[in-house]
Amino acid sequence: STQRTSVTLSQLRGQPVVLAFFPAAFTGGCTKEMLAYQAGIGKFENARVFGISTDNVPSLAAFAEKLNVQFPLLSDFARREASRAYGVLMPDRGIANRATFVIDPEGKIAHIEEGSAAIDPTGAEMACRRVRPQASR
Repeated sequence: STQRTSVTLSQLRGQPVVLAFFPAAFTGGCTKEMLAYQAGIGKFENARVFGISTDNVPSLAAFAEKLNVQFPLLSDFARREASRAYGVLMPDRGIANRATFVIDPEGKIAHIEEGSAAIDPTGAEMACRRVRPQASR
């Protein structure tokens, strides 16, 4: 699912957020990673999950449709600002390295996974459980 709206972390305070940066739509590792998130999306019940790459919106929309993912895929195509801000942009190639960031409900980075380990969403899921918002009494 992709939509042409901007997403800011400040809009999402109060819940964990998963930012799963991936290098390129329609490639093997990225396909495996997004399918794994979709398969386990129920485990992220209190968190918002976003896949993010430097692919353009039409490419991500086609990728999301092909994989039938039910969480948003975000495009960092225009200025690559998010990839740069999180330190995952490979400037020589213009794409993001594979890395997953779990942001806690206060907006701080609580967990990072990089490289091939980030294909498996288990670490991000466990981190979300650790930082889930406390139920009010």
